[in-house]
Amino acid sequence: MPRISLFRPEKGQDYKFIDRQISEMFSVGGTDVHLHKYIGTGKGENFKDITQVQDLLFLENRDRIYDTDIYRIRGHYQVQDIDFNLSQFGLFLDNDMVYMTVHINDFITKVGRKPIAGDVLELPHLKDNFALNEFDKGMPRFFVIEDVGRAAEGFSITWWPHLYRLKLKKLTDSQQYKDIIDRPVDENVTFVGEYESTKTYLTGETVRFNNLFYTAADTISNIEPGTNPVWVECYTQTIQDVISTRNKDLQINDAILDEAEANTPLSGYETRQFYTLAVDANTGRPLLQTVDNTVLNASQETSNSPDASSIHARPQRAGYTGYLLGDGVPDNGYAEFGHGIAFPSGASEGDYFLRTDFFPNRLFRFNGARWVKKEDAVRHTLTNTDDRKTYKTQFINNTNTSTINNETVEERQSLSQALKPKADF
Repeated sequence: MPRISLFRPEKGQDYKFIDRQISEMFSVGGTDVHLHKYIGTGKGENFKDITQVQDLLFLENRDRIYDTDIYRIRGHYQVQDIDFNLSQFGLFLDNDMVYMTVHINDFITKVGRKPIAGDVLELPHLKDNFALNEFDKGMPRFFVIEDVGRAAEGFSITWWPHLYRLKLKKLTDSQQYKDIIDRPVDENVTFVGEYESTKTYLTGETVRFNNLFYTAADTISNIEPGTNPVWVECYTQTIQDVISTRNKDLQINDAILDEAEANTPLSGYETRQFYTLAVDANTGRPLLQTVDNTVLNASQETSNSPDASSIHARPQRAGYTGYLLGDGVPDNGYAEFGHGIAFPSGASEGDYFLRTDFFPNRLFRFNGARWVKKEDAVRHTLTNTDDRKTYKTQFINNTNTSTINNETVEERQSLSQALKPKADF
């Protein structure tokens, strides 16, 4: 198949002459740029090239794969100071975007295609070798291409374009760029990507397997890392360890959660510290107690029996009503009650029992003949943990699997996984 020339004949010699001059200008006055070439998403049967979308529902390409080879190109951009804008609510960066121009024909010759959104550029001259961290490696600076167009200043007097204008934004520690930031930061490590059983690895080459790095001590073929001493585990720092603030962000987030749980341990309203007025079960009026009573307790009420002098230190109703008040604890702090998935036998009148098989848990009181519902324990911690006995938490933290038509599937699925297109008939 004949090779396609980058210079179309109809452009003429004038275009070639001007284009060579522009290319030389970038070679002399431009800066080195290391390009991480975006080649697709997914692996194996799920691989999709750069022209396809991985998730059609959310229009996302999350599991991006980048070429292990790094391409060196030349680029030019205007260096600008980073200024913070304090005129609005919060803190903003005015100059967090970088606009870079590259030579069209040089880029396509070296990379094999035009630049696209998703390609990652590394600027070596911006590497911070004096960062305030505990690592002994410099902090690289990565930018992601967000948009590509023809630069207005790249049109010659013959109206032919010579330059691409790249809109760049700083790379963030996210799933899309995991294939890049999980690579070793040490430039002396010969990293060749994820381990593949069909490849032959040479001495000194390093692969990633189960999120660990292994270096080949000899020429290796068809031997999984970790199962043979010919693979030596390589304890190396990754780019993520150097540029990411993820660990600090997690520590800050955990500290915020701990403080929030201390200040607001449960949702709703706390009423247990308030005095609940005891009332007469027959009249509903406040129960007056005097020193001649046999038992004196501020939380006592008369029972439902006709004998109004019968006193039980077990309140029958709460003194407060409202939204999110139930906590599964008897009124006035009466704590002598049991819990379980079945009512106990031999209960006495006024006993409380918390049924833990209800979602949310439900508190009952025995009136001598039957168990009467008192309240539901609707007050829960606001943090999403497994001890929250609600259907919502049960769904969010669900890790169970089900077998449908001899196929094992996760019970909790994202909408994009649940809505699959029907097969063609």
